Amino acid sequence: MTTVRDDRPQERFVFEKDGAVGELAYEVERDRLYLLHTEVADALRGQGVAGQLVAAAVARAVDDGLTVVPWCPYARRWLREHPDVAGTVSVDWATPRPNA
Repeated sequence: MTTVRDDRPQERFVFEKDGAVGELAYEVERDRLYLLHTEVADALRGQGVAGQLVAAAVARAVDDGLTVVPWCPYARRWLREHPDVAGTVSVDWATPRPNA
């Protein structure tokens, strides 16, 4: 079974299968987990990989007591569509992304 791993040195959640990669880039600053960009290889699309990446970010935020700041448009949409998951963590919907 393939799972998402938290590559903390590179600040990204990673899903790898048969050489194809999906990743969610993030930054942690103080008590916030900023979700920056989700990218999934064509070979992995349609398999729920991006959602697994966002769910892993939420789990990390819960474990570490962080507030999620979903700047990534995909992560933002996924969290809105999955209130059962989003409701398990503090989400800052309002902080604008710099230079947005």
